[in-house]
Amino acid sequence: MIVPILSLLFWLGLEGYVFFSLRAVYGTPDRRGHTWLSLRTLAWLGFFITVATIVYFLVTGRPVRANLFGNVLLGLSFTFLITKFVLACVLLVEDLFRGSYWAYRHAAKVLHTAPSGPISLASRRNFLARIGLIIAAVPFSTFLYGITKGKYAFHVHQIKLAFPDLPSAFDGLRIVQLSDVHSGSFDNVDAVRSGLELVAEQNADLLLFTGDLVNDFAEEVLPYKAMFQALKHPMGKYSILGNHDYGDYPGWENEQTKVDNFAALHQHHADMGFDLLKNRHVRLTRGQDSLVLAGVENWGKPPFPQHGDLDAALEGTKPDDFVVLMSHDPTHWDARVLPGAKQVHLTLSGHTHGAQMGVEIPGVRWSPSSFVYPRWAGLYQEGRRFLYVNRGFGFIGFPGRVGIWPEVTVLELVRGERV
Repeated sequence: MIVPILSLLFWLGLEGYVFFSLRAVYGTPDRRGHTWLSLRTLAWLGFFITVATIVYFLVTGRPVRANLFGNVLLGLSFTFLITKFVLACVLLVEDLFRGSYWAYRHAAKVLHTAPSGPISLASRRNFLARIGLIIAAVPFSTFLYGITKGKYAFHVHQIKLAFPDLPSAFDGLRIVQLSDVHSGSFDNVDAVRSGLELVAEQNADLLLFTGDLVNDFAEEVLPYKAMFQALKHPMGKYSILGNHDYGDYPGWENEQTKVDNFAALHQHHADMGFDLLKNRHVRLTRGQDSLVLAGVENWGKPPFPQHGDLDAALEGTKPDDFVVLMSHDPTHWDARVLPGAKQVHLTLSGHTHGAQMGVEIPGVRWSPSSFVYPRWAGLYQEGRRFLYVNRGFGFIGFPGRVGIWPEVTVLELVRGERV
């Protein structure tokens, strides 16, 4: 109970601080209070939306599948929280200055060295409040976009990789990668369909899905099974499990219910045409050449499960095999793949979602994920070995995306020293 209580106290403290700080600046009679009335309305609106969100989820519990109403409530409460936090940071700078100035004046008075006459800080406080409102308008507007349009703004990332030892028959192989569908979070079937149609348009040879089909419950994917089933790729469709697929997070009535849910998830993968690779590999052939596609169960740093067994997945492969590995969590690459599996040429991961928010523009690339995952999105290289971290197709927690858009990855493998 400690974390919820501290979170509640932080939220209430933030609400109170912003409310009374803005009232001190804009609520005085000589300013007629018009700005204050508008800001007060927005402040109370954000407060009541957050209260409504808490009450809604306390009453409804943990739904199997999200709905638009719940996602909108959660998204708006998160938007107002981030906006007020940014504004509070700006206002706090002024209050710290005022506190320091007050301490200086008080000490100077005691020492009989106080400057003559009062010094008004009102104009600077008003200026900083205006600056704070302008700055806070940026997250407010961008997060509103993120919870309405951004979460379904699918982007195709085209990556071409060269390998000198790629078997000749696989020169030009096109792989489409999906990851982190989190089907229980979706609230718009048509939007999901448009994203999967984008996958089909890539005309890839191979579809690889790198985990987290659901949030918790196997039945979450039912509205989308036919869409995934309709995806056709000449060299097949393969998948692995992510940390959410094991059903470790909800409270189950009994252990058998959890086991049945896990079995149902396996059946859904099969029904959709995916060959689920659990610590094993398959050999793909073209003419006289072959390529190894391996998949491990989830392996992540605690508290995430470590079911992945790379040695088992590669058992029976030859030292000169060209190997593509699917591993949900990118931390597995540094911890196990680089040190121990010399023949793995390309590893495909997901998991991080890029935190579903951040900045990716020329010259600037940042996400909160970078504090936890050194390799949080995109392509990474160590020597001739590559890791690609997909930003995720779906979303979880925050029902939106800001700057880090849902991704469909297309990787083209070519034979040669460089692209």
